Amino acid sequence: MAVTGFHHVAVAVEDLDGAVDAYTRLFGMTLEHRERVEDQGIEAASLTIGESRLELLASLGPDTYVGKFLAKRGPGMHHVAFEADDVAAELDRLAADGAPLIDEKPRAGLFGLEIAFLHPDATGGVLTELVGRG
Repeated sequence: MAVTGFHHVAVAVEDLDGAVDAYTRLFGMTLEHRERVEDQGIEAASLTIGESRLELLASLGPDTYVGKFLAKRGPGMHHVAFEADDVAAELDRLAADGAPLIDEKPRAGLFGLEIAFLHPDATGGVLTELVGRG
């Protein structure tokens, strides 16, 4: 198995600036990185505290994955992410094990790292992301 650890929890938010302010002010988190990922239709902010990371996701439009998520469910937990030494190899392993995938091949994500998503059916309803260790 090539999963090496936990990477982050992601939360979909309506107001990215307000969410960044709340988490930094209320919990002392530090803004690590903020980036627009046009091909995914998001603006994301990564915040850290200790060894833990929280990713805040805001939609760039109503027809994006996060836009649809917010319209259907409102703000809240979007996905959990795990680190993998080799995202492509891990996708192959998971597919061979019968896990339903959203991404059959890795793609570029935040920080320029390779990412891929498993279908929520693979994990009892939780969207799960694999993140290359970079």
